[in-house]
Amino acid sequence: MDLTERAYNLAESLLSEPLPRRWAHSLGVAERSRSLGPILDDDAALMEAAAVLHDIGYSPRIASTGFHPLDGARFLREQKGIDERVVRLVAHHSCALLEAEERGLREELETEFELEQPALVDALLFCDMTTTPDGGYTSSRARVSEIIGRYGPDTIVGRFIQRAAPEIHAAVQRVEERLTVAGATGQPR
Repeated sequence: MDLTERAYNLAESLLSEPLPRRWAHSLGVAERSRSLGPILDDDAALMEAAAVLHDIGYSPRIASTGFHPLDGARFLREQKGIDERVVRLVAHHSCALLEAEERGLREELETEFELEQPALVDALLFCDMTTTPDGGYTSSRARVSEIIGRYGPDTIVGRFIQRAAPEIHAAVQRVEERLTVAGATGQPR
């Protein structure tokens, strides 16, 4: 079984029944990642695996700290056949260090999982932050607003996403610029 197939099976087993909306989002993020093939080259399969796995830390079966990037990455680290780069991408997806700081977990995240290449971190952030909770396509601005609305501006997630918004929008812009240079759109095929 290849990495991508294993990732889909694992994510489905952890998310589809207990968290069907989170599973729909994860499938949408993975679909979005496939549109980045022109700028990912040999890392396209790696990105698709990370995209479908990025939110597994929400699964009640593995959640322990309540911080899904850390819980998901710790779980993946123990799985056979999961590339270490996928683990690092899950650990640090979508400005996770800033949320870890809000939760008092930054040192744990930084110590346990090193950052992946910036271009891949940007690509996963792009996929996550341009996909709705139901797996559709959106802008990063609409997605940030939706997250603030869902969690509230004064919650841990609300505070984090407001702090992260400038970097989220900048990363999306960097990916869009790379797609433009490559003559691609980043839209689903």
